[in-house]
Amino acid sequence: YCCLVFSRLIFGTLYPAYYSYKAVKSKDIKEYVKWMMYWIIFALFTTAETFTDIFLCWFPFYYELKIAFVAWLLSPYTKGSSLLYRKFVHPTLSSKEKEIDDCLIQAKDRSYDALVHFGKRGLNVAATAAVMAASKGQGALSERLRSFSMQDLSTIRGDSSSTVPPAVTVRTSSKQSHPKPSRSASEGTGSSGKC
Repeated sequence: YCCLVFSRLIFGTLYPAYYSYKAVKSKDIKEYVKWMMYWIIFALFTTAETFTDIFLCWFPFYYELKIAFVAWLLSPYTKGSSLLYRKFVHPTLSSKEKEIDDCLIQAKDRSYDALVHFGKRGLNVAATAAVMAASKGQGALSERLRSFSMQDLSTIRGDSSSTVPPAVTVRTSSKQSHPKPSRSASEGTGSSGKC
């Protein structure tokens, strides 16, 4: 099986790709048209193969027949790709070209609209998630940042020989508390009120 896949890759893709390159480089119109017909047929074959592999893989010599078909397409004696293109593909595409173009334009417009719609929804969801995460995580983030000491920061930088003495970690609650006046201050204000 691997040998068949490898030979199909060589003869079905790389060999035609190299000769397509030569046709483009030499600007030989006849060769260019020949290889364009091959690539159109090969694209249709690859598309059909996606479905036939599911249903016909049990068929005896199925993979060998696919290799033989690719060789028939490539052969300068049989001119298989040219024959299939001129007899079937060109007449079919010519008769259906207007409908295909209309379908492609509609699909392009629908996909653009869907992309814009889902893009807006995705941005809204991301913005909502970011705001919620920021509001919920603000206290935890500030606590975490406050918990770092100078020792922790010098270790993160890889500065183990730092002369900065370790600082005492002070943890505060996320709720702000108002300082209560001391007893002596309240007595002083209280005594001045009596006089």
